Amino acid sequence: KRVLAFVRVKPTSHFAQDMIKLGSDNKSIDIYIRKSPRGGIVNNTQTDWSFKLDGLLHNASQEMVYEAVAKDLVSKALQGYNGTIMCYGQTGAGKTYTMTGAASEYRNRGIIPRAIQQIFKSASEFLNILVTVRISYLEIYNETLFDLLAPALGRGCKDNQLTVMDGPQGVYVKGLSIHPVSHEEEALHLLFEAGETNRVIGEHSLNKNSSRSHCIFTMYIECRSRDYTNHKCLKSKITLIDLAGSERLSKTGSEGQVRIEASYINKSLTFLEQLVIALADPKREHIPFRQSKLTHVLKDSLGGNCNTVLVTNIYGEAEHLEETLSSLRFATRMNWVTAEPVPNKPFYREASVKALEEEIHLLKQELIMHDCLANRSSSYNPLTTAQRAEIRSQVQKYLRGVIKEINIVNVRQIQEVFRQFKVIVSQQEEEVESRLWKKYGLEKRDMAAESPVFNSAKPNPQRVLLPLVKNLMNLVHPFPPVRKERSGSPPEPSQDDFSPPKSPIKNLDEDEEEEGNDQDSDEEVLISPSGEDFQKLSSRSPPSKHEAFELFKKQAGRVIHRVFRENKRILISRKKRSLSVAQKINRIKQQMEAIKEALETQKQKRRQEGEYVDEKGQVIIDEEEFSLILKLKELKEEHKAGFTELQDLKAEIQYCQQLVDKCRKRLISEFEIWYNESFYIPEHVREALKPGGNIRPGMIPINRVTCLDEDEQDKFEQMQEAVLPDGPRSVSFYRARMKTDQKQSFNRTTATLRKMRRKPEQVPAAGKKKALS
Repeated sequence: KRVLAFVRVKPTSHFAQDMIKLGSDNKSIDIYIRKSPRGGIVNNTQTDWSFKLDGLLHNASQEMVYEAVAKDLVSKALQGYNGTIMCYGQTGAGKTYTMTGAASEYRNRGIIPRAIQQIFKSASEFLNILVTVRISYLEIYNETLFDLLAPALGRGCKDNQLTVMDGPQGVYVKGLSIHPVSHEEEALHLLFEAGETNRVIGEHSLNKNSSRSHCIFTMYIECRSRDYTNHKCLKSKITLIDLAGSERLSKTGSEGQVRIEASYINKSLTFLEQLVIALADPKREHIPFRQSKLTHVLKDSLGGNCNTVLVTNIYGEAEHLEETLSSLRFATRMNWVTAEPVPNKPFYREASVKALEEEIHLLKQELIMHDCLANRSSSYNPLTTAQRAEIRSQVQKYLRGVIKEINIVNVRQIQEVFRQFKVIVSQQEEEVESRLWKKYGLEKRDMAAESPVFNSAKPNPQRVLLPLVKNLMNLVHPFPPVRKERSGSPPEPSQDDFSPPKSPIKNLDEDEEEEGNDQDSDEEVLISPSGEDFQKLSSRSPPSKHEAFELFKKQAGRVIHRVFRENKRILISRKKRSLSVAQKINRIKQQMEAIKEALETQKQKRRQEGEYVDEKGQVIIDEEEFSLILKLKELKEEHKAGFTELQDLKAEIQYCQQLVDKCRKRLISEFEIWYNESFYIPEHVREALKPGGNIRPGMIPINRVTCLDEDEQDKFEQMQEAVLPDGPRSVSFYRARMKTDQKQSFNRTTATLRKMRRKPEQVPAAGKKKALS
């Protein structure tokens, strides 16, 4: 079967009727070019050309183009046939418009959106067949592959290394993302977002929105039974190719980067034409598929076992007649290429599973045979209970130091060893947490009775030191710590790591260190004030944050403040204990060094005087040296015990420090919220916010709430669906269009805000003298 070739003429008011003649059968086109006077009297240059193609699309709508070009191909794709549609032509001739269409209007959508709609419409009509669709979008820009559906990697990223690979099932792109889509709207949203946002577009004299890359949109279709009564699974794919347009630099006037892009485009199109010429020659033995990335990717799509259609886009003006003639020659050569479209072989799930099981069985037998030849005993079956118990025993012996290593036989044993290690580590963590729990005695505190949320049936290891912190974090939605300035000066950083800047509570750590040993001060903090202080502060202008913070610690923040102080007290005591243990270890180490020196002196003295040995040949030492050895042994045990205690204290200090930092941040954020709500919100607004006021949650007045039956966006979407001019089938198209517009608007707004946000040290010198608007 020959490759179908269609020609679409771009509509124009300056159509060259004298030079371009369209056949009445809509399948032929004649070109006439007058001889140039520069050729002289004897001029044998050709002036007439006639081309016979499969269809001529002149002044045709997008629907007519799709009916003639793609409808049958998409229908056969659902029957297991692969299909390829490719648009070729000069820059600005309408290739992208033919393939994707105008995204703003439903009736002007191109081949890709219509093919997506046809597939999902046919899938919805099938009763017993489940159709699964996946899509990918590949871009070839300057001989580099890019994934348009994975824009997070970005251009020039080292991680974005896509490679064309040859596999047993054909050519594929390694690293290209394939996205499953469940409905038409989702597929169109990916198409619009990738095509308008991520694709490279340039500008020159012939086209303001010229595509600077080749794009390949692929749909992978899989059909299988819904109820799994039939295990046959049929796979196919549709490849839709939008080639970049060939350019003549004398007409486009491209310069700089656009000129470099044009050279890459023309080079790849030249290789494509050479490939088409080779495919059209039946005597040709070598087909140059690997000349470029484009020809390599299209290895299965051109001349393979798929239905291939070419749409050649040409100009109708006389000034572009040479490029039109070149495009028609390419279409003719493509029309000579033959393909053998055959349906893909059905994939039987049950048969493939049985084949894999048989292969696994044979591989196991082969491994057992190799083990026998190598005098190794191993089993490739799942581990039994006895084998798991033996591995557990070996791991415990290894940890105790009884055995130096564990004999590894197979991969299953390695997995079980790691699993046993994980179990032992979790058990040790539970033991350490329970020991800390008992040490700090925080199971049942009086403060737990203040709120029923603090009472937990089972202690959580993450809340060993302070079970109150986790529950406080869950009571209110966490806010980030707010950094404020006071008296016009920037806040100074705290001494602790991860601590927020000092604001009105800059003396918080100092006060808590002073109160760390004062246990009776907790009762003063928990005394609830009568409210006179708050009324005095509220009656006048907003107080300083230092005064307000003192009041906050006695009222709204008394619980979290008490939690913070207790954590701080525990942290200080652990640090003091750690310091004393470290000093003790250093003293022991000095004593050990002194004893070692004394032992070395004793050894040298004994060697000089002569050594005495017993009947067994062992050296006899005096009582003084023996006492030094015993003393050294005791010091080593004390040093080991002290070092272990120091390590435990360091872990406890680190955990306490994290709790203190979290509690400090929580205290600051709660104070900022309380301060703003108490002193900056007007009195009448506070009254309205109280229960029974005239403002509901969300700060929306009642009169506005009652007049809004539904969200404005929902109302607009419902109205749009009701009055759509193109019928109900266009709902998915317009919804996908709307989502893309919203995302692009959000990205533009975010980019504008980032440009407006400038740091003080980055203000240009010219802008410093300007007055602030």
